[in-house]
Amino acid sequence: MGLFDTLLGNASETDVAAVQEELAPVLGNGEQVVAAYRLVRDLTVFTTARLILIDKQGLTGRKVNYHSIPYRAITQFMVETAGRFDADSELKIWVSGQGAPVEVELSKSSAQQVQKTLADQLFG
Repeated sequence: MGLFDTLLGNASETDVAAVQEELAPVLGNGEQVVAAYRLVRDLTVFTTARLILIDKQGLTGRKVNYHSIPYRAITQFMVETAGRFDADSELKIWVSGQGAPVEVELSKSSAQQVQKTLADQLFG
């Protein structure tokens, strides 16, 4: 992840093996990390079964909020790519039973890969 993306608050792709190891205690049997995007301490993780939004809180990051969204609960998604003068892309995911979408800021280069990952997990 570049410093510019970090300063702007945009998540960038991170090492899948490291995230798999970090999340081993919370992943189900046989569940594998497919892709992961990091924003400073927070993570957006695509697994074989669900999307996990991880929010590390406080100065030490010991308090962690894990928001799991099973793929079957996703009703639609939208990826907005960055334009010529935009530095960020955005992912919006609508979950059944919720009116407002879940929003995640991404780096300019991550938008297409995130869209492909979601399509593979939802339709593949």
